Formats: sequence, C-alpha cells, structure tokens
Amino acid sequence: MFIPCDRGGGSAAPDFKGFTLLMPAVSVGNVGQLAIDLVISTLDMTKVGYFYTDCLVPMVGNNPYATAEENSTELSINAEVYSLPSKKLVVLQIRSPFIKNKYRPFCETLLSWVKSSKCARVVLLSSSHAYQRDDEQLLGTPLRYLLTPDLEKAVGGCVQELNWKEMEKVAAYPGISDTDKVLHIPGGGITKLLFTESCSEGIQMAVLLKFCSEGDNIPDAFVLVNYLNEWLQLIKSEVNPSSQWKIPSSWRLLFGNGLPPALF
Repeated sequence: MFIPCDRGGGSAAPDFKGFTLLMPAVSVGNVGQLAIDLVISTLDMTKVGYFYTDCLVPMVGNNPYATAEENSTELSINAEVYSLPSKKLVVLQIRSPFIKNKYRPFCETLLSWVKSSKCARVVLLSSSHAYQRDDEQLLGTPLRYLLTPDLEKAVGGCVQELNWKEMEKVAAYPGISDTDKVLHIPGGGITKLLFTESCSEGIQMAVLLKFCSEGDNIPDAFVLVNYLNEWLQLIKSEVNPSSQWKIPSSWRLLFGNGLPPALF
C-alpha cells in the first residue's frame, strides 16, 4: 500500500486523481527500471511516498538521484513513489526482485491502489528475452506495445498514428498447432499477469517493452524511454532525444565501482 512521506508539516496525502502512473516491470536486463531512473532524474521528480509490500526482497541504500553531498546520504528502499503534478505524472520505482509466488498478491495490491487513488491510466515499462522471439517478432523494430481494451478506446487512434507495432501473440503449441495463439512475454516478470488483470478489471493500461539480452542494458533503456517519449512527450523531441535525458548519479555504480564514502 502507499504510504506518503512524513514531511513534518502534517500535510494530506498527495492527490493522484487523473494522473498517469508510470512503473517498471522487474524484467530481463532491468530495462524498465533503468528507463524509470532516467525519467525521475531528468524531470527532477519529488519523492512523495513509499509502496509498502512484503512481495519484494527488502533493501535499503543511499539516494540514487543525489545531486550534492547534502542529499547523497538520504535513504531509499525497494519501492518508492515520485510525483510531478505539472505533468500529472506519478512514478513507482521498484528496485528489488519479487519474492517467489508473490506476483499475484503484488498485482492485486497495486491495482487496488490504482483504483483508490483514481489514477487515469498505468504505463508499464518492460522487456522480454530477445532469443525467444518467433519468426514474426524477428522482423522490424525490437519495440512492442500492448493496450487494454479500455485504454484502446481512449488512445488507440493516437497510437496508430505513431505506427507502433503491437506485441504479437504466438502459437500455444508451436510445431503442433498454429491455430491457438497466446500472449507470451518470456523474461517479462509481472508484465503478462498485470496486463491481463488490468484487462479483467477495466483498468486503462499500456505496456511498452523492448526485446533485449542481459548485459550492458543502458542503451536499451534509452531506446525504451525515447519510445515512451514519442507518446507522452515528457521532454521535447529533438534530433537526438537521448542527449536530453539526465543520467542519475547512481549509475556510476552499475558495474562495480567503489561505494561512496558518504554511505558509511
């Protein structure tokens, strides 16, 4: 559940009515989480609370978006909420993997919060194993999208104008029958479950994903966040939009650099 930050002023919980909720799936390459980092850092979003859940591995660390020594020692946990009222945007960043068999309870709690907070829609950033694509998915762009029926009614025309490619369904029994087709997102974590549950509950949700492999997934994150920006226009689109995204300070530690002295 959502717990607002205690700022000491006794202010009411933030109002997310009509906001777009942006969040990552914990998926292959952590591409969604890296893309969310770029959004939070670039838009200088304010932390407004935490998402308390027993479905994620507990963790604590220093401020991943530190801009000076003064705020580098602020603590961060596994699921935090950031907001930017001027763009009606709220972001849930997830920083640790799911505990086994906890996907469904998390999805139920999350969708319950979406309903109670009256968020207008949810955008889930995800990824899927590139090596498990079928023949059709090997063609063209490595980016795909999914829209729930309720969101399709609202923004379907806009998405069609972008000439995006919808995530294909694949044969349920490859080599035996190509008639029965299902949605298959290998390596996508909670993506499929959260999407199908949103369809069932009438929640407006979009999934934006990229096929990728494990490794240095920073380039994949830039591609995915630029894909998101084509639709939501979070920053001005230029010839090279990647140059406009602000890399957070925590990315210096992605490949084993020494821990900052301020942490001790």
